[in-house]
Amino acid sequence: MHQLLKNHAVLICLVISATLIIIATALYPGGTMFDKNTTGFIWNQNFISNLFAEQALNGQHNPAWIWATIGVGFHSLGSGLFFINMSKKMSDKHTVTVLKIIGYANISFNFLVATSLHDIIVTISSTVSMLGLFYITVFILKSKLHFLKFCCIIAMLTFYYTLFLYGSGNWVLLAIMQKVSSIGSILLILGLEYFTKREDFLR
Repeated sequence: MHQLLKNHAVLICLVISATLIIIATALYPGGTMFDKNTTGFIWNQNFISNLFAEQALNGQHNPAWIWATIGVGFHSLGSGLFFINMSKKMSDKHTVTVLKIIGYANISFNFLVATSLHDIIVTISSTVSMLGLFYITVFILKSKLHFLKFCCIIAMLTFYYTLFLYGSGNWVLLAIMQKVSSIGSILLILGLEYFTKREDFLR
């Protein structure tokens, strides 16, 4: 059982995280930045960050916040373990060090995205995680893992576009792309976790 948990820790954390976030969306009372009188969580108008406040945007108590906060904690742990696991597959010492630092940073600080430090943590976390994925993508592109090459490039473009929308203040499209980017990130992490091995990066 211990070995099973160790081998699938990233998957377990991300599944738990996604489940808790979905529960949180079902409990969210309502309100968006566009209309405070809406009811429930509207996927193309609400942001995941709306789930973290103890008071919903419509002014009601928000029972979703505890579920969302715990969900973010599991996501931080899962993504951190992913980068640490990927570092063990790399042969380049510099890349190993960078991925380990990113992994431990994700575990230690990413959960703060659910606090009042949300904006600054999102900026730092996104930048750091994209740096880690950039390093991984470089090595994937040198490998024979052709499908993962395509996935990495699409994921990186999606991440960059989402950050561009965040910086430009296009909140309508950002609300949609946030979910697309998050789902893409989870699928890419799981793909890299299960379909790569150290031999793929030995050059």
